[in-house]
Amino acid sequence: MRPVSVIGIAQLPVRKAYPDGLIEMGARVARAAIADAGLEKVDALYVGNMLADELQHQKHLAAFIADEAGLLGVEALSAGAASAAGAAALRLGYLAVASGDLDFAVVVGVEKMSEGAAIPALAKALDARREVPMGANMISRNADLMRSYMKLNKVPDDGFANFAVNAHINAHNNPNALFRKRVSARKARSSRIIVPPLRLFDSAPVCDGAAAVVLAPAERAPELTHHSARLLACSVSTDRFRVEDRADPLWLQAAEWSAQKAYESAELGPADIDFFELHDAFSIMAAMQLEAAGFAARGEGWKLAAEKKIYRRRGKIPIATMGGLKARGHPVGASALYQAVEIVLQLTGRAGKNQLRKPKVGMMQSVGGAGSTMLTHIFAAS
Repeated sequence: MRPVSVIGIAQLPVRKAYPDGLIEMGARVARAAIADAGLEKVDALYVGNMLADELQHQKHLAAFIADEAGLLGVEALSAGAASAAGAAALRLGYLAVASGDLDFAVVVGVEKMSEGAAIPALAKALDARREVPMGANMISRNADLMRSYMKLNKVPDDGFANFAVNAHINAHNNPNALFRKRVSARKARSSRIIVPPLRLFDSAPVCDGAAAVVLAPAERAPELTHHSARLLACSVSTDRFRVEDRADPLWLQAAEWSAQKAYESAELGPADIDFFELHDAFSIMAAMQLEAAGFAARGEGWKLAAEKKIYRRRGKIPIATMGGLKARGHPVGASALYQAVEIVLQLTGRAGKNQLRKPKVGMMQSVGGAGSTMLTHIFAAS
């Protein structure tokens, strides 16, 4: 396997609703990322999306986006891993380039959640026979986890508030974020309860967006751009599908396995990671990923937020440095590509007012379903 670099990036500002169509949005970021890479064409296009067949009644997205983007003749495939679909598409691109089968791949994540009932559609990432008929959805599943976690670990009512505070601080300076308004801890902890104990500010919003990256052999990167980043590791692991079937429902086993595979591949460990773009669709998932990835002891992930150790300027492990899913927005199939774009911006010194101080290594994790699929990617400055 040969080393792989990201040589081009593109993103649309996240919005509550776009007037443009899903295919047009995907094609736009594909073309923009290819242009950013200094290329006229690529060998392949991979697409991450979760809800198009439900909300837009459209399948076969990759071929459609390739056609719209003027990429006639390229390999074009879609990836599915529920809310981790974008990360799955990124893995497809990484493996294709790393194997030497092709040289240039554009990876697109795109989602229009504004067209239709997103919450019931998202619930199809759960067991359609044994969970959904009982009224379960992604909100209720995460509320169940949060309730059990808080009871077991004696988390105070305001223990998760700083996850939202940190995300909104960083989104305030991100021109592509949906929510660019700071939020106080008081407002976060007093926000409306959706499903007890999960509050409005513990949840990422329904929204539209698209982002893309171009992958290339690392040896080719210097001749094409001065703003590349290495993709050191790409891993995926799965756990029991239903939360209640897991040996320990409050431990993201797939996240631990995926992180360990990535650490081994990159020959790094948690101490080498300068920042972590985690999948903070819900505050409880952020806390549990911090534990599973090795940044906090079991049951203490929430303390990193409560003690402000996740903050960009003084944090032990900065997270959601451009707002995260919570405040930048979570157009589910596109979220991982936004994460990848933001990591490249940080590693190449282009993160604006949110720029970390000379970061060398960034990591991202993506959650499929209620933690049944976990993907981890590690990037490094070139």
